Amino acid sequence: MNSIGLLLILVLYVSILFYIAYWSEKRSHSKWTNNPYIYSFSLAVYCTAWTYYGSIGVAAESGLGYLPIYLGPILIIPTWMIILKKIIRISRVNKISSIADFISLRYGNSRFLGALVTIVCISGILPYISLQLKSISDTFHIVTKTQASSNIFNDTTTYVCLALALFASYYGTKYVDASEKRRGIVTAVAMESILKLIFFLIIGIYVTYFVFDGVDDIYKQAATLKDFDKKNTIGGITDAMNWFFLCVLSMFAIFLLPRQFHTAIVENNKETHIRTAIWLFPLYLLLFNIFVFPIAWGGNILFEGKGHNSDTYSLLIPQLFDNDTLTVMVFLGGFSAAISMIIVSSISLATMLSNNLLIPYGFIGSLENSSQEKNSKRIVNSRKIGIFSLIILAYAIYRLFILDYSLVSIGLVAFVVIAQLAPSFFGAIFWRRGSKKGAITGIILGFAVCFYTLLIPYATGMTNSVSLFVTEGPWGISLLKPFQLFGLDYLEPIPHAFFWSLLINIMSYAAVSVSFKGNYRERNYAEMFVDIDKYITNHENAFVWKGTAYISDIQKVLQRFLGEDRTKRALTIFNLKYNIDKNVTTADARFIKFAENLLTGHIGTASAKILISSVVKEDKISLPEVLRILEESKENIIINKKLTDTSNELKKISEQLKNANQELVNKDIQKDEFLDTVTHELRTPITAIRAASEILHDDDAIPEELKKQFLQNIISESDRLNRLIDKILDLEKFETGKQKIYLSKNNITKTILTTITSLNQLIKNKKITVDFDKTDHLIKAFYDEERIVQVIHNLLSNAIKFCSETDGKITISILENETNVAVKIHNNGKSVKEEDAEAIFDKFYQSRNQNIKKPIGSGLGLAICKQIIEHHKGTIWSEKNEVEGATFTFTLPNYNTSETH
Repeated sequence: MNSIGLLLILVLYVSILFYIAYWSEKRSHSKWTNNPYIYSFSLAVYCTAWTYYGSIGVAAESGLGYLPIYLGPILIIPTWMIILKKIIRISRVNKISSIADFISLRYGNSRFLGALVTIVCISGILPYISLQLKSISDTFHIVTKTQASSNIFNDTTTYVCLALALFASYYGTKYVDASEKRRGIVTAVAMESILKLIFFLIIGIYVTYFVFDGVDDIYKQAATLKDFDKKNTIGGITDAMNWFFLCVLSMFAIFLLPRQFHTAIVENNKETHIRTAIWLFPLYLLLFNIFVFPIAWGGNILFEGKGHNSDTYSLLIPQLFDNDTLTVMVFLGGFSAAISMIIVSSISLATMLSNNLLIPYGFIGSLENSSQEKNSKRIVNSRKIGIFSLIILAYAIYRLFILDYSLVSIGLVAFVVIAQLAPSFFGAIFWRRGSKKGAITGIILGFAVCFYTLLIPYATGMTNSVSLFVTEGPWGISLLKPFQLFGLDYLEPIPHAFFWSLLINIMSYAAVSVSFKGNYRERNYAEMFVDIDKYITNHENAFVWKGTAYISDIQKVLQRFLGEDRTKRALTIFNLKYNIDKNVTTADARFIKFAENLLTGHIGTASAKILISSVVKEDKISLPEVLRILEESKENIIINKKLTDTSNELKKISEQLKNANQELVNKDIQKDEFLDTVTHELRTPITAIRAASEILHDDDAIPEELKKQFLQNIISESDRLNRLIDKILDLEKFETGKQKIYLSKNNITKTILTTITSLNQLIKNKKITVDFDKTDHLIKAFYDEERIVQVIHNLLSNAIKFCSETDGKITISILENETNVAVKIHNNGKSVKEEDAEAIFDKFYQSRNQNIKKPIGSGLGLAICKQIIEHHKGTIWSEKNEVEGATFTFTLPNYNTSETH
């Protein structure tokens, strides 16, 4: 493919990334940009051009040597639920925006330590960024089949570098507060991670199954190559030691690399996203490594003896078979891997450079007397210039030094440099005795050993040349050979440098920390970091500070960075949180900590401390007093927690009492309604009996036929009264649990037929058709037949009562399954309103709804039916019908007693 065509594709691809970032920033709260999958895929910024190309080169040259860099993260990731969650909580409550801020804050807001961490990170990561630029340049020339130019204006990488610098400086500095979430960058990186994985899998499948006939075919052909068996075995104890140190090195890298800290910690929106990341990210790494071996050894087979760079086999193989489309796809995948690392790394490094070097050691004085607009503009511009300068500096390093090195070599050197932060970083969250002096000593000595055993030989290009410094040591002292320090000659250069530098680092960190106690501020933050779970809700309470400070003075400082409106909102939130009167003028320790946190995201932890200290007068506190205050703080937090729990419990009890009281009120209303209804229902037959009795008593001349009619009325009303009293008593027994049911095995079909027979005369009188779908087998269940007859009788009576006046029809059906037997009774009369479907089972329901014509009956029938069915462990309900009419269904437990007739 020609250069112009590929450049146009790159322009289109980068434009799409710009659009994704722009779209995501506009929808920062959308589920499409704020979800655990975007978070998990953004962590794959770990997989750079080194992963995409370099792993293939390592696999081709040394077999399985590429695996430790991925095994380390996979082994340590399960601990993220504890370690990463702890780091996220510390960073969130303290508004930390970089690993330099994290370490600096833990060791007493140390300005020097923050600057030292920044210098170490820049020293390690800038060559790493240069490595990515090298991969873009090399692969571009392979795809276009052109030669690299010594003229920077003819070098495509120059323009790619400028485009990336503009992209990162624009989207990476949209917020003055560096701890704000950059959803645009994160979403774009996540999409790049997905694309580079897809493209890598496609080339893997192509090589394995289209160029070759599967993995077995590649293995058989590769087995004939020189040193195949030797390269593809772990080896003896020496190789195992190298593997071990590389695994540990990569474990540290997944926490300490600035880009990983940024994506995993700073950009984390919810702790729950970690649950997805701990399985999705290892799966991602696994998928990325499935086809490394087939591509690497497939390339060795195809290009044996041709002297090609094995890092680029994934491009050379499809190019060999004239597959331009696949070649471009692979190139875009590698391009994605490189630029995502460059963008995120440059943003995180620029934040550190601004907050830990430029501001605290440069123009912090000028920020004290400027307006909020000027300060914000100056801070943002310093970061933009920082991002631009870092990328351009990385480009210069690439042009001057990196051209002759492999991808893996530079990547591993960066890992060793960054690993010098490990003792002070992990000591910060697990060891209270760790001090600022110990951290500074450990980092400086560790970096010095790393510089001697690794950086000097690599920087001067001596690793592959005959040099007295490498082969004999300085001044001929063999014990000081940089690659065999103190006679340790069985480790490779990277594990060797890692071992000695970290050993010296840890020993000096521990020794100095134990020998020299830190100041009160260090011990204060040590407690807050190590026991973050205790202080996370009220971390300001755990901050130890004594002195004289006025809210108005601190407020003026805040306004110069946050603006007047945001400062007022922050103060209002603080006063509400701690129930402080807004008229209070003096500031306590909680407010000092609160103010420092507000400034931290803008100017870093060290600068925040400097600015707040400039307007307050702090008294020195002894270490015993700090410990006493912290102990009191712990007790206060415990007491507050107990009070909160007690308060919540009281609220819960109060709510329960309120509900119980409301229930009693409802019961009282129901009782009054019940008594009113019962009185009404009883009065009706009693009044009829009394009227007939008075007529018979007062008039002796009543004709005999009329007298018999009055006596019949008295008898029928007495029966009605008796039935009503029986129903009330029945209902009362069911509701109080006094009513017993007597279960036996019965045939539900026979029970229904018996009930229909007893109502035949009523059915004939109303000219109703009864359709009962009798089954061809017995359906037996355990139930009290007398009570179920009562239920069916009541439902059928209601069906007859409410059936259509013309062409009345009642349909009865039985449904049986493994758990129960259901009986449905449908009539084609009026349907039950949806809002009345539950209410009809209340006592005297029909009597309470006098807005319609009152039907004959007591209104207790369905209430009793419900009680009977529920005592049988069944349910009864009114169904919503699609056809006209009403359907009532009840179920009885099926005891699996069905028998064939």
